[in-house]
Amino acid sequence: MGRKAKAVICRQLNGPVVVEQIEVDSPQRDEVMIKLGACGVCHSDLSAVNGTIGMPLPLILGHEGAGTVVEVGAGVSEFAVGDTVISSFVNMCGKCRYCVTGRPHLCDVGAKAVIALPDGSLRTRDAAGKPLNIFSACGVMAEYATLHVNNVVKIAPGMPLPQAALISCGVMTGVGAAINTARVEPGSSVLVIGAGGVGLNVIQGCAIAGAGIIVAVDLAENKLALAQQFGATHTINAGKEENLVKAVKKLTGGGADYAFECIGLGKMVEQAFRALRKGGTALVVGVARGEDNTSLKTASITFEEKTLTGSYYGSARPREDFPRLIALYQAKKLKLDELITRTYRIDEAAQAFADLEAGRNARGVIVFG
Repeated sequence: MGRKAKAVICRQLNGPVVVEQIEVDSPQRDEVMIKLGACGVCHSDLSAVNGTIGMPLPLILGHEGAGTVVEVGAGVSEFAVGDTVISSFVNMCGKCRYCVTGRPHLCDVGAKAVIALPDGSLRTRDAAGKPLNIFSACGVMAEYATLHVNNVVKIAPGMPLPQAALISCGVMTGVGAAINTARVEPGSSVLVIGAGGVGLNVIQGCAIAGAGIIVAVDLAENKLALAQQFGATHTINAGKEENLVKAVKKLTGGGADYAFECIGLGKMVEQAFRALRKGGTALVVGVARGEDNTSLKTASITFEEKTLTGSYYGSARPREDFPRLIALYQAKKLKLDELITRTYRIDEAAQAFADLEAGRNARGVIVFG
């Protein structure tokens, strides 16, 4: 049976999001329906609203969700009604070259499942019966959502859902960039440009990995204060520092071993690369606009053996990494409670996005009744 649900929808670029009642169809083969308990308000959702990430509208937002399975489709054996689950915005087919070599975040199927389920179909309609696209095959900023089983990860019961939801994207992307992609070494020096939701998680990922010096850079003093709470040993306000590269090299004794760009601006990627010591690695974590470019001095790549690479979804292996992150939280080694600046009802979604755009929150979370 289908379900009626409230959902947060983007109907026009750069306009306010709207909350509407929708119809969510029951799951078909290899699908499950989830009753959402919480959904993070992520910068990637905002990027769809402002056009940084181009997705056809109308679009149900949300990819950072946690909830409970309420229906299962034919052929589903690994999930049952009542299971606690987290959404994964990357489909994991288990068969493509990336999945079988341990890189499911680069799954070929996931790369195509951008606004619909992997087979291209939708289970969501508005009040007029017209189909609604879903953000990254999820669309979990809604009271109910039907997802393919390859976009869902089961977790042990008892984990608070607002904290569990954050693992789905922001925490996985940030902590994973430090631990999975960069493999930050103990005692190393690190630069993190951008101390928003993802940047804070890069910082705490580096701290968990044992980095000795962690330099956080941002324009907002409140974010720099949070960065220290999450493990930054030094902070730099980029609006007050004339020469960022020089300042970082002074703090790190010649340059950072690792530099993470968590904004998505080519100019800042250039700064991150320049701030490295010889043999260092710069990682682009932020999502840039399609027309954005990065320019580097080619000779420095050769003579200084610097590396520039990307980190997508923290090089996640969701079915392995999500439980590991939960274990770190339960051992009080991973900060999740501190990430949640404010919770919202679904009817307050427009305010949640306004707060996100204004940089008021480390993370806002919509909690469903």
